[in-house]
Amino acid sequence: MAPIEVLSEHACFGGVQRFYKHASKETGTPMRFSVFLPPQAEHVKVPALIYLAGLTCTEETFMMKAGAQRVAAELGLALIAPDTSPRGAGVAGETQSWDFGVGAGFYLDATVTPWSNHYRMESYITAELLPLLGQEMPVDIDRMGIFGHSMGGHGALTLALRHSSQFKSVSALAPICAPTQCPWGLKAFKGYLGSETSAWAAHDASALMSLCDAAPYPSGILIDQGLADKFLSEQLHPHLFEAACAKVGQPLTLRRHAGYDHGYYFISTFVADHLAHHARALA
Repeated sequence: MAPIEVLSEHACFGGVQRFYKHASKETGTPMRFSVFLPPQAEHVKVPALIYLAGLTCTEETFMMKAGAQRVAAELGLALIAPDTSPRGAGVAGETQSWDFGVGAGFYLDATVTPWSNHYRMESYITAELLPLLGQEMPVDIDRMGIFGHSMGGHGALTLALRHSSQFKSVSALAPICAPTQCPWGLKAFKGYLGSETSAWAAHDASALMSLCDAAPYPSGILIDQGLADKFLSEQLHPHLFEAACAKVGQPLTLRRHAGYDHGYYFISTFVADHLAHHARALA
């Protein structure tokens, strides 16, 4: 496995915040990710929580804006944030729009060229980053949860449903719940997966949940959604995921908050609840 390079290191709430870079086999590019290790990690392997960020974000965004490290230190949780896409792949058109290409990998493996050579975020996270963390970090990859925001909320829900053996808990903040039924998802899926729409449902959280025979996360899924979110009605559709969960008996706590928008003021308000949700499940 390729060595990882520490780009920076910062003491933080008794633990340490680090930013890393390594050569990825899955994407064929350098990839960056960030890790917060709580003080407990000096003595034991700790449970870990992967955060998937939204469109245009990087591995730095959550760690700098969400204010999550203080709570993670108290709970003994490691926090990991990968980048939102490969960078420097040189795919024609990858920097032309903010909601497709660089910064918008949608946490899936592209199946059509030229994207399929590098845009492999699902395999990068599940088949490369998780084993790397288990090898290089004092984290217990058998106690791994996943959550995310917006595009990253879509990623958290779909990766949890597609890889339930790897992720023991899941939550999301303002997630894209039905990407096959919103402009962001339609653009991404057509670009990455091609025009054959039958393949798209495998990356749609509402569709995946509706196909379950039983609740995949019986301890519950937590979603927070701001009602002043300008993307709610056109892009996010949490009611569709809510209906899919009800259909299969999946416990879901979907909290709708008046006055809150789509940004990191919203995320920082409710992130402690999400960390507590995962800490209970991963204890």
